[in-house]
Amino acid sequence: MSQKLLLSTEDLHIILFRLACQLKETHGDFAQTLLVGLQPRGVRLAERLLHILRHEYKVANAQLCKLDITFFRDDFRRGDKVLSANDNSMEVGVEGKRIVLIDDVLFTGRSIRAALTAIDSYGRPKEIQLLTLIDRRFSRHLPIQPDYCGRQVDAIQNEHVIVCWQEEDNEDAVYLVNK
Repeated sequence: MSQKLLLSTEDLHIILFRLACQLKETHGDFAQTLLVGLQPRGVRLAERLLHILRHEYKVANAQLCKLDITFFRDDFRRGDKVLSANDNSMEVGVEGKRIVLIDDVLFTGRSIRAALTAIDSYGRPKEIQLLTLIDRRFSRHLPIQPDYCGRQVDAIQNEHVIVCWQEEDNEDAVYLVNK
């Protein structure tokens, strides 16, 4: 197994600030916008962006919800592995709101399709946008593209993008791993 560093700690922090700035430019005071992190790995990214928005850009209205898509996936019953649900905290209604779905890596697009279906369970948003830290742009199975993207990566099928967070992995970095 080999790995290549795609984003260092410094690179990752610069990208996070850029993404937060783009969100601020588009959504202003966030009065009608919800950040929705996809469980499990999109939530960490969403939490980081929320922290920057609140503490660096003084956006008091920014709210974060956590969306579990486990039982909305199209591969839910295709394997022998028993899946368990993640925390789902969608206490705020989505009706008429602008939603920013947040996930760490956009690969085939199937997780985002599942998220779109899951969001429907909570109402009809005014608009849904997608923010991803990494876009594996040549791997799509569905016609889904991010509105906000940290970095595009060209990776072949046997390569995996691994996003590491200090809170869970003891470092902030992104690697391309060849398995």
